[in-house]
Amino acid sequence: MKSTFMNTFGRKFRVSIFGESHGDIIGVVLDGVPAGLELSVEDFEQDILRRKSGAKGTTPRVEDDEPQIVSGVYEGHTTGAPLTIIFKNRNTRSSDYSQFAAMPRPGHADLVAALKWDDCQDPRGGGHFSGRLTLPIVAAGVVAKKMLADATMLDDAPVSAVQARIVELGGIASCCHSEGGEGVSDGQILQCIQNDNGSEANNENWQAAIDQAIKEGDSLGAIIECTVPDIDPGYGEPFWDSVEAMIAHAVFSIPGVRGIEFGDGFKAAAMKGSEHNDLIGEDGRPVKNGAGGVNGGITNGAPISFKVAFKPTSSIRKAQQTFNFQTGEMDTLEVPGRHDVCFALRTPVVVEAMTAIVLADLVSVN
Repeated sequence: MKSTFMNTFGRKFRVSIFGESHGDIIGVVLDGVPAGLELSVEDFEQDILRRKSGAKGTTPRVEDDEPQIVSGVYEGHTTGAPLTIIFKNRNTRSSDYSQFAAMPRPGHADLVAALKWDDCQDPRGGGHFSGRLTLPIVAAGVVAKKMLADATMLDDAPVSAVQARIVELGGIASCCHSEGGEGVSDGQILQCIQNDNGSEANNENWQAAIDQAIKEGDSLGAIIECTVPDIDPGYGEPFWDSVEAMIAHAVFSIPGVRGIEFGDGFKAAAMKGSEHNDLIGEDGRPVKNGAGGVNGGITNGAPISFKVAFKPTSSIRKAQQTFNFQTGEMDTLEVPGRHDVCFALRTPVVVEAMTAIVLADLVSVN
């Protein structure tokens, strides 16, 4: 029997994604959504727009990305039944992918998918491995954020917003900061790159890096920082279901993620205990946040804070060597088609969605 896809995450709030990049539809089924939650297609607009392509450095493939709620909502409220949201794929060019069966793209899932599913996988647009599948994840994140806004924590305070932003692009650190010291949002960065707004230094350096990558037919990676500013202590478990483990599980399911660190992260390895330890203040919460808001797998009352490393896009025009399975020889591959130069420009909202999904599940289980 051939291998099957496993596409469900969560314990009580369960998220299942389906579809392929160039199939008729993609979508998500959500189990565990409480009845009575106000929900309409308009609720999805803002987050979907943050993921949308078309800006410099992103794919020229532009879809309308209009969500259709096909089950689980009646008269503007969730019913408690499984919630299904679908999106239609309309702007596809499958012929761009015809050669990858014989000549798999370096760094992509073409080869491993063919090996695992005996060439039965859908290769068009990357199939089920495509970043296109992050769209239903964003939709699930919208629902999770609404659930968190309705939920109450240990002191009856609502769960705060989940916030993600790009802090480094192509090895160039962000110098766009708010008064609170936070990096700019992904929407501001895209606007900065397109319209010469925002930090002049970031605009010049990041735009120059993107322009150079486009010129060379290459791609860029980025680092995204995510925070949950206010979350009460007591969520999570030691070992298998620790907060870090669950967030890492979800975040590593985003295509292209190569690393994650909480708080001081890898820098903690070079610190002394006296430097890394988070002293506890009079309010019973950490004074600083070297642990990233988690001790022993359980939230400690400080903001959850972590960074995610995204690799450069593997589909590039620049010539690379790969094995040609038809000729049995090494061959040169120049990837055609429409691909992001830096797909991380569109992923802060995806990181937010995955984080919100984990927290909604934690709140449901706790």
